Amino acid sequence: MALQLRRKTHESIVYVDSDSAPRIMPSGEDFILEDLPVGTRVLYPNPPVKGLPNREAAIRYALNHPLGCDPLFAQLEPGMKVTIAVDDISLPLPPMATPDIRQTVLEIVLDMLAGHGVDDVHIIIANSLHRKMTPWEMKRMVGQKVYDEFYPDRYYNHDAEWKEGLIKIGETRHKEPLTLNRRAAESDLLIYCNINFVPMDGGHKSVAVGLCDYESLRAHHEPQTIRDSDSYMDPARSELSNKCGRMDFLIKNEDDFTAFDRMKFEAMRYTMSKLPRPARRKLLHSMPAQYEMTACFAGKTEPVHEKIIEKGFQQYAIPVRGQCDILISGIPDISPYNVYSVLNPLLVQVMGLGYHFNFYRNKPLLKK
Repeated sequence: MALQLRRKTHESIVYVDSDSAPRIMPSGEDFILEDLPVGTRVLYPNPPVKGLPNREAAIRYALNHPLGCDPLFAQLEPGMKVTIAVDDISLPLPPMATPDIRQTVLEIVLDMLAGHGVDDVHIIIANSLHRKMTPWEMKRMVGQKVYDEFYPDRYYNHDAEWKEGLIKIGETRHKEPLTLNRRAAESDLLIYCNINFVPMDGGHKSVAVGLCDYESLRAHHEPQTIRDSDSYMDPARSELSNKCGRMDFLIKNEDDFTAFDRMKFEAMRYTMSKLPRPARRKLLHSMPAQYEMTACFAGKTEPVHEKIIEKGFQQYAIPVRGQCDILISGIPDISPYNVYSVLNPLLVQVMGLGYHFNFYRNKPLLKK
């Protein structure tokens, strides 16, 4: 009875007992099955928030009912210079099934711009110092129509090393420099299309990081900022956020597995073990995720970010009582820095000690 009561503290928290099934954990390009000690708390993700029934309608509504500013159509004038910046393929993970939400947003926004006589439009991928996206990746993200119309002269990667394409904006009161993409900075209107995948994403970070140069990035992407951040997945307590502001069965409880679930897992594990490593990696990276849009907001950066973070926490936040002495976190072969590539030993440390440890609000899961 006590165990059943403990199980019901939250639907996403399960305590391991002597009769519990082994737990599945990612391990690079593999999955491992582990018997965990009795009393171990296992955290599962919340059930997916139901997606919006009509994402095109949600996008149009957001553009016509923005937060903190006039509707987009009211800000447009014939002949004005507009730049649209979009996230690169580090968001979301794994890459989403097509059509990508960025494609849907762009098609609607570009149609509105054309209807108001705005022809000077560039689309810039805000890749910061990430690797540049390939033409194939760029086409997949925005669709054939947008790609054919804008690539390569008006749809391209941000280049953080092209000095002529950058402009110094100034310094913060803490002497942190900010240099941005010249085209974006000199436009009459800059529109940013952000996919908010985790609370660390979005907000002022989108432009101040995505379109900056190395010197600007160095002011906040450095060890002291990370040490000063009380979880950079909680923007209100994140020094990184403060500085930027200044400038299917694998998620199921194993105890509830049916015989068919176990058969699926064993079949998958056996198949993966027989594949050569390059083929295994290609298979993992070629399975797009069936993401749905759960919320859509437009307008000024800060109120939009506040609203979208609130929706994000509804999906991600799990109430956990008490810290742990030992934290076990499987590291999958995927990160923002190795899309369609290899997770090297350095990135394993980044994911484990950086990302996974920081997936908390208030207090970390692991005791100091």
